[in-house]
Amino acid sequence: MKPNVGFIGLGLMGRPMVANLLKAGFPVAVWNRTAARAAELVKSGARLASSPRNAAESADVLITIVSDPPALEQVLWGEAGALQGLRRGSTYLDSSTVSPLLARRIAAACAERGVKFLDAPVTGGTWGAEKGELVFMVGGESSSLAEVEPVLGALGKRWFHLGGNGAGQTVKLAMNMILALQVDALAEALALVAGAGLAGEKLVEVLQSSMARSSVLDVKAPMLLKRDYPPSFPLRLMHKDLGLALDLANQIGVALPATAAAREIYNAVKGAAKDDLDYAAVGQFWQKP
Repeated sequence: MKPNVGFIGLGLMGRPMVANLLKAGFPVAVWNRTAARAAELVKSGARLASSPRNAAESADVLITIVSDPPALEQVLWGEAGALQGLRRGSTYLDSSTVSPLLARRIAAACAERGVKFLDAPVTGGTWGAEKGELVFMVGGESSSLAEVEPVLGALGKRWFHLGGNGAGQTVKLAMNMILALQVDALAEALALVAGAGLAGEKLVEVLQSSMARSSVLDVKAPMLLKRDYPPSFPLRLMHKDLGLALDLANQIGVALPATAAAREIYNAVKGAAKDDLDYAAVGQFWQKP
């Protein structure tokens, strides 16, 4: 018999993740701050929970994926918060991207209730969520991870056990730093080529056959060339993640000069943006109207 899953957070990633759980036959209770986002999932068989606590109460495995640390804290410790509903022996898996410090705080709160906790942020974008091909970076007990592998199998293609609680979040922040820097560098290089009077497509064509090739090119280069940025990984979230990485670096005494410079560029574009854009919109820093 498949375990009952509670799922909180039905944004760009959460909705397709729940759809895959339902396709795999898991009973799922869902909650989202904007209940209307659950409508299609309810039609497909999900139960709409009345609160985060209600989503957690019947869950053998609870999954959260929300936008930032304040949103996660509200879901867990706010009115009718999920922590109040988690049952002893259940497993809580957080796939939001937050700080390692918050992950360890949640782990301590779960331990007090006899709940197993895994910080398990994801990579793969909306396309990975839709295809069930996400990659999970997991911090926590290996035995807890083994218990939820059937659930992860409906959502992702790989998961890595990286250490104790907080390790998943640490690796996720480091990886997002690299993605942010890669796209920032690509946008800057395209600006240089365009400024010299050449088509950006020429640069991308060479990059795809060189050591500088990266799979991120396949997704982000077309956006930059078309100047069209529908949000797969929103700029506001990448900006948030760069801030979390810099906060962690300050805590442990590691200098991140390239990340600090990139965050200033992302910050400038975010401040000027009127829409919810993909983080490839960092290219607007160099683009003239």
